[in-house]
Amino acid sequence: MDVKLRLAQKNELEVIYHLLISNDEWSKFNAPYFQYEHPSLAQFEQSMFQRLLNGLNMQLITVNNTPVGTVNSYWECEETRWLEAGVVIYDSKFWGQGIAEKAIPLWVSYLFNSYDIERVGMTTWSGNPRMMSLALKLGFQQEARLRKVRYYQGEYFDSIKFGMLRSEWKVRN
Repeated sequence: MDVKLRLAQKNELEVIYHLLISNDEWSKFNAPYFQYEHPSLAQFEQSMFQRLLNGLNMQLITVNNTPVGTVNSYWECEETRWLEAGVVIYDSKFWGQGIAEKAIPLWVSYLFNSYDIERVGMTTWSGNPRMMSLALKLGFQQEARLRKVRYYQGEYFDSIKFGMLRSEWKVRN
């Protein structure tokens, strides 16, 4: 299985849009406590697709050159160089195959090479045990657990913050 990161191509607009909206299973694990609605094709083209075309803070994850998900980053606080990263595999038939395990290191290396930062963070919630396990497996340190701050479907969950320092990444990679 050949897992790579790359920019989107203009002719992939509808393919990637269909990937995003065709299976909602991913949205049950990607911060479902925030209201999510599928964007229209026009909204997708003007926002997320532009980020995928430019590739600075979002790129496609491909398996054998077929898009299956995305990696992204965002500034929690740009003034203090606090950068967070994320990953989504949209089609659940690709889950459990080690795709994110291969994609995240590519993305973290890209982020450390592209930005003058000392840390890459990843935040998840206790309702996503696979992401918590993956972060630890990749060497991220659990830095914080905010207890019972995410309310979803009548139940409270924890917010869990992981981080990787540049020096730790150099040793691991």
